[in-house]
Amino acid sequence: MTTVYFVRHAQSDYRSGSDRERGLTAEAMEDRKIVLDFLRDKPVDAFWCSPYRRSLDTIREAAEHFGLPIRTDERLRERETAPGGNVRELFRKRWADFDWHEPGGECLRSVQERNIAALTEILEAERDKTLVIGTHGTALSTILNYYDPSWNCDSFLRVIDWMPFVAELDFEGTRYLSRTERVHVEKIFKQ
Repeated sequence: MTTVYFVRHAQSDYRSGSDRERGLTAEAMEDRKIVLDFLRDKPVDAFWCSPYRRSLDTIREAAEHFGLPIRTDERLRERETAPGGNVRELFRKRWADFDWHEPGGECLRSVQERNIAALTEILEAERDKTLVIGTHGTALSTILNYYDPSWNCDSFLRVIDWMPFVAELDFEGTRYLSRTERVHVEKIFKQ
């Protein structure tokens, strides 16, 4: 069996940097210790991550604890965003139609397809291991929806303020077995 701990990043510091380079708030830098405390006694074999700084920063301390490198995969990145509109209304519109996106944005189907392609390759390469994958709220939600279609917009909005959030998914090869929500810290989602 392969166990994957998906770690949604801690709270982003929206005051600086591009989406890719945006780091964590000072409080979030402390919150990432919760991720380390959760993972500390797990038999972690490998760390994978989105190339975005906030995801890397969230799992970096845990990777250092285990003495393991963090491998990045561009396909694990968050949804390409575009400015404008009521954020929660846009979330509902995207979830109602996985092919819809605002001009300059990316549809959820595209996010899901590239994340699942990356995850499938990782599962094939890391069979029967325990993995940590640093991720994002939308990216993780599209993965959860792929394996469990009942994970929908309301599910996404239920966890939108969970930063960091750790979800465990278990697989036999690439076959999905189960999901367990493990750890979360409630923070206000800001955009």
